[in-house]
Amino acid sequence: MIQYPNGVKKPSQTKQKQNLKKLSINSYKNRGMDFEKEINLTNQFYLETKRAVITKRPTPINVVKVDYQRGAKITHAYFEKQSTTDYNGIYRGKYLDFEAKSTQSTTSLAIANITIHQRLHLQRIIDQGGIAFLLISFGKKDEVYALKGIDFLQFLEKETRQSLPYSWIKSKGKKIQIAFQPRIDYLTAIDDWFF
Repeated sequence: MIQYPNGVKKPSQTKQKQNLKKLSINSYKNRGMDFEKEINLTNQFYLETKRAVITKRPTPINVVKVDYQRGAKITHAYFEKQSTTDYNGIYRGKYLDFEAKSTQSTTSLAIANITIHQRLHLQRIIDQGGIAFLLISFGKKDEVYALKGIDFLQFLEKETRQSLPYSWIKSKGKKIQIAFQPRIDYLTAIDDWFF
């Protein structure tokens, strides 16, 4: 630490670098959660403005043990079954269902991030006449794209790649403008595609 005449201590440059490194690690670690929070805020805005009713689907869990001395805190639980996609709801009389994914890669999204049961679920929604899509955030680029579920599934049938290339997502999907309210207005892509 360096002592200054007025008694204020200034952290050394090494300490500043450590704090900056810690901050950047934490911010990237939570990017997926930040993306989810932004979608939830967007959905809340849609609900309050009566534009759509879209909610986050909870993952079904089986509670085994609860600690009631700590305010009914769940201390042991397991996933009852695999969840399907992240969000579902209704918009302009149509059922919609989507999976949200965030990546720090600047070149692709790993296909393994979308599980086989999620792919099957998206196909079933499409087969029933619903709207199925992916919402993909490229964190380092600060870009979000909506991608039709049918385009994603057709890519899987035709390609042997283990990832969706950024360039392909950019050409097939719709870039979503990031704004104040709604934060991620993905319904503009749905309007363009389906209405």
